[in-house]
Amino acid sequence: MTAAEAGAETGPTDSAAGWIGPAPTAVQQFAAVFVGVVGIMFAGVGPLLLGGLEAAGRLSAAQLGQAGTVELLSMGVAAGLAGPLFGARRLRLIAVACGLLLAALNYATVKVSGDALTLVRGLAGLPGGVMIWLVTGLIVRSPRPERWSGLYLTLQTLAQLAAVAAITAFVIKPFGVDGGFLGLAALGLVAAIVGLAMPTAYAAVAEGGEQPKGPPPARGWFALAAAFCFQAFILAAWIYVEPLSRQAGHPSETAGLAISLSLGAQVAGGTAATVLAGRLSWFRALTTAIGGLILLLGLFALLPGAAAFLAASAAFGFLWLFASPFLTPMAIEADPSRRAALLGPGAALLGCGAGPFLASLAVSDADVRGCLVLGAALAGLCLAIVAGLHLTRTRGKVSR
Repeated sequence: MTAAEAGAETGPTDSAAGWIGPAPTAVQQFAAVFVGVVGIMFAGVGPLLLGGLEAAGRLSAAQLGQAGTVELLSMGVAAGLAGPLFGARRLRLIAVACGLLLAALNYATVKVSGDALTLVRGLAGLPGGVMIWLVTGLIVRSPRPERWSGLYLTLQTLAQLAAVAAITAFVIKPFGVDGGFLGLAALGLVAAIVGLAMPTAYAAVAEGGEQPKGPPPARGWFALAAAFCFQAFILAAWIYVEPLSRQAGHPSETAGLAISLSLGAQVAGGTAATVLAGRLSWFRALTTAIGGLILLLGLFALLPGAAAFLAASAAFGFLWLFASPFLTPMAIEADPSRRAALLGPGAALLGCGAGPFLASLAVSDADVRGCLVLGAALAGLCLAIVAGLHLTRTRGKVSR
């Protein structure tokens, strides 16, 4: 029996480092984070690869949007259901199986087109979501969940940046878009190998040695709703960054530069959140960041000049990744059993899929600023939920 298995049987114990259960080794921590980064890789490179498939005539414009949305939604569903289905045991087997399945589905993508391709991408979201759940299990058991969440978000953004740059520079021209999917398939195989170093099991997060069962309490559901609304309002607005730039009359290269600046700022924001973990309460972090994001939505609605648009895009990316890690300690305080925290990535991914769909109902060919109105409404709802959770917290509990 491994130490992790013993921890899963005997219940949570705080190690010297503050972990729930035995502290994972550095190799186990790396394996969990690596598997989680590979699981969510398509969210960053998907627009590039799906756009290439459309250009090659293998997807229509409508199917492009459907494929991206279906994959994100299936990721969210899988991340949410993995815990009840798998518990917290046999993690190595799960990681290896998901890496192999993801590799197979990425390879299968090069063989299909049209609706069949949309189906394959939807299926690919399932192992990806489970891989995200695996790293979430590590994060919620860590001494500083917001710090680990910030680290994971920063590393995934850096990995996606590197993957997009590598595919653009070295893969697309000689091998076409299929080369990108073959590269993702190879990455899935690497994740399967690295998965052999995962902890065998995680310790229970509830007292008494039992994994928490059943749905979260009401406050936990509100925390999940906040995570859903946060990502929904972000993606509802950001998905239209290119049309917004075009509507403002900017040069054609402005939107691409805005996206690049935003990605770089996201890395900075995630790093700042990691550094400030434990020094800044989740309530202050979220209210400040969401308030700033609402102001930026208003600035985008004014269709500013190119320089202001680029600055706003960078600020938007920074606040986006700065705020995201603090959703985890909010969920833990709302539901100390950590059931809501374990479901948090699933709720966030569902928000990522729902936001662009809802925004598509609020825009027209002549004016896409309806996405900003929708985004502001969802942001206001998120801010109200965050404030409500803070104001109704158990008195005497520190808001961390």
